[in-house]
Amino acid sequence: MKVLSKFVIPIVIIALMVTGCSFGGDKNEKETEQTALKVMYYDEGSFFQEYGMVFSALFPNVEIDVVENQKMYQGDNKDMDAALAKFIEEEQPDILMLDTEQYKKLALDGKLYDLDAIMEKEKYEAEGLIPGMLDYLRELGGGQVFGMTPSFYSQVLFYNKDLFEKYQIELPKDRMSWNETIQLARRFPTEGDVKERVYGLKMGYGEDLFEVASMFAASENVNYVNAAQKQMTINTDSWKMAFQQAIDAVDSNALFFESMNNQESNMSQTYEDYLLRDPFISGRLAMTISDTNYINQIKQASEYEKVKDKVVKNWDIVTVPVGEQNPDQSNMMSFNNIFAIRTDSPNKDVAWKFLSYVTSDDFARVKAKSNNYNGMPVRTKYITDTEGRNFAAFYNLKPSTFNSYKDFDKLPQSFWGDFRGAAKTELDKVKKKEQELDAALDILQVKGQEMLLKEDPVPTEGAATSESGGASSSVVTTE
Repeated sequence: MKVLSKFVIPIVIIALMVTGCSFGGDKNEKETEQTALKVMYYDEGSFFQEYGMVFSALFPNVEIDVVENQKMYQGDNKDMDAALAKFIEEEQPDILMLDTEQYKKLALDGKLYDLDAIMEKEKYEAEGLIPGMLDYLRELGGGQVFGMTPSFYSQVLFYNKDLFEKYQIELPKDRMSWNETIQLARRFPTEGDVKERVYGLKMGYGEDLFEVASMFAASENVNYVNAAQKQMTINTDSWKMAFQQAIDAVDSNALFFESMNNQESNMSQTYEDYLLRDPFISGRLAMTISDTNYINQIKQASEYEKVKDKVVKNWDIVTVPVGEQNPDQSNMMSFNNIFAIRTDSPNKDVAWKFLSYVTSDDFARVKAKSNNYNGMPVRTKYITDTEGRNFAAFYNLKPSTFNSYKDFDKLPQSFWGDFRGAAKTELDKVKKKEQELDAALDILQVKGQEMLLKEDPVPTEGAATSESGGASSSVVTTE
């Protein structure tokens, strides 16, 4: 990235001089007037690497001061909303870097500057942004747009064209439901050694019914607990359907799980083995769900002389499987960093200049060439593939506002681990035909409710509080 920046900055400056581009500022403003801008971000170095270097070159009269928000997460901060409010009050940043829940809360609390008026006044170019982005931000903001995001993260369904043609199975298409996807996977052969056979679809790490069912349920915006009210909601028709679908999928023997790669020791594994351990890359898997980084993995393997002939070549992508009730939404699409302007900021004009810059065509052009891991640019013009693959699949669905982990910080710290352990115990009995699914859900509803009502132990003075109630599931969420 450091090498890239040596070339990126002058290229962008020259382009702006030639085209006369503007980022919403008044053409008659005093360009020599020094302006300060305080930005809340993870750390100063990463901010300037990602955004600040080019912006500072374009607007040398703007002095940027980065206030690092990492200290908010230090210590025993159980109430993160209070920690954020305290940080903003003490540091007074002009620009806030927020996640979706923080953005939603601050917007509804009147702490963020409404951007609709300034976008209209400055004739902000919204055409070309990924579909649904502004609608998503507006929905979270209660009807107004209070922030902008320069990049997004999205997963898609990769598929091996050659395998589909070999077994004369119709190719996947955009907006397939989970049921359609599973049925497509089941049409591939299921016999053979685990290291040599073909699989229809890769589904997560292990054959955990709760993990698999959670993916199905999340696409339908269904959660197993109402965290705000501390109520279990797992014993419902929706969850029963999700679990039954998971049981049928696992029993079909058409699914591949990452744990299958770890059944034997990797001590003697060569680099060639490492490159080909993924069955999709080695041509033995029909479909898998992943993101843009996966494309780099395929490319890395295909450029290695010793294995390049074994690497999948004829592949393409479609949108991830969707819920039947939400066929136009993806819960595997997210906006990681939302930049918003504090309502009381005295530097709203220059703050808007920054927001409009990081969502501009020029920034997207640079970001598309940077090959970093911070997401894709929000301008669809630069989400392309030289070989004509369906890269529109990355943004053809609208982002879902459903959050599987909403208000999980309000639950007892032990709940997550305790409930997952109970779920595994009861669902393993179902998988082994030792218990009916209805009985398992009855038990989990009762046990889960008991766990929700537990009180966290009061730490003794000087005791370390290392236990976390984290939401570290492999289930992909949008917020």
